Amino acid sequence: MVAKIKTGRSILGAINYNEHKVRAGKAELIWAQGYLKDPADLTFQDKMRRLTDLINRNARTQVNTLHVSLNFAVGENLDKDTLQQISDDYMQGLGFGKQPYLVYQHYDAGHAHLHIVSTNIEPDGKRISFHHLANRASESARKKIEQTYQLVKAEDQVEAVKFNIKPLEKLVYGKAELKRSMTNIVNEVIGTYKFTSVPELNAVLNQYNITADRGSKDSRMFEKNGLVYWALDEKGNKLGVPVKASSIYGKPTLQKLQDRFRLNEVVRRPLKDRLRQSIDEVLADRVSKSQFQKALLKKHIHVVFRQNEEGRIYGVTFVDHQHKAVFNGSDLGKNYAANALTAGFVNEPVKGSLEKSPKRAERLEYGNREHTGSSEMSQTLFDILFKEEQQDLAALGRLQQRKRKKKRKGHSL
Repeated sequence: MVAKIKTGRSILGAINYNEHKVRAGKAELIWAQGYLKDPADLTFQDKMRRLTDLINRNARTQVNTLHVSLNFAVGENLDKDTLQQISDDYMQGLGFGKQPYLVYQHYDAGHAHLHIVSTNIEPDGKRISFHHLANRASESARKKIEQTYQLVKAEDQVEAVKFNIKPLEKLVYGKAELKRSMTNIVNEVIGTYKFTSVPELNAVLNQYNITADRGSKDSRMFEKNGLVYWALDEKGNKLGVPVKASSIYGKPTLQKLQDRFRLNEVVRRPLKDRLRQSIDEVLADRVSKSQFQKALLKKHIHVVFRQNEEGRIYGVTFVDHQHKAVFNGSDLGKNYAANALTAGFVNEPVKGSLEKSPKRAERLEYGNREHTGSSEMSQTLFDILFKEEQQDLAALGRLQQRKRKKKRKGHSL
């Protein structure tokens, strides 16, 4: 079983996320601990009021929302009574056993999983600390539950394989509700990838047809540290209207991202050497730019070259999907910067080169030099080189034609 913990400032956002799934037929409220009604009898206001009543008893605490997901291995089809008991055991181990909480079972993935929503504000107004919650209490509770219910251990297999978790799908504009689709992708990327700037974040988001945008440097939005998210088409063009960061669940605003930048700067450091090694293995052979990208993609590393309007490459970013880390080439060292890499690339191999297609080639020798070109290319070059002469000849022909007409008119008179 894998447990993922998110903390936030919006109990409304956490409940809305799950209730949206319920309305779409992709989730069900199966347990409501600390509520006076059965889950089926609770209205939306009932669910909210019980938790907000506690939150209002401590106005100073801003981060007051707990949102947990418990993920079970494929094939572990547990009944609702067992899932309810597991959620109780987990929350007890987390130190939230006496808190009210809502348990939703989701059906929108290839594995069984629960979402639990609660608050860390107790009836007396004191708060339960979130510090080390994921690393200590959660890990201890998870391991005990795995043993008690004989569940597949999280350490036994790679998470993505064990749970058959579907990879994120690209956002397709107009296919589904924009804000909801964007929220799922943005939160997953921010929660799992280690990036240290907005451009590095976009190196990942762009692959899912989304971009984070601060606006132009002279715009009011940029000045006020605003941030919006755009949907993109396959060519990278913006579509529709932007979605404000503050309106997305989890509020991935620039201020919140900057806190993440500082954390990721430290967390991703141990992954540098591993990425350098993968790049060095590819560069051991002489490769072109496209061959370099394809070889690294086989290692689950996406290479993004940044070009200006003239086509000159001025930067490179590496997205390591296996270890969920993003690095600019210059962060890895001067040998991995864009200028150093492009200087070492060989020319791109030409598809259907002239040496392989002698029938299409015409070889013209001038002294010791050899020129190769197709008949169409020769004709094009001829037209360009002699364009002015052709225009002069045409003008001369028209002039001579007018003179001949005048002569004929003179003889007729």
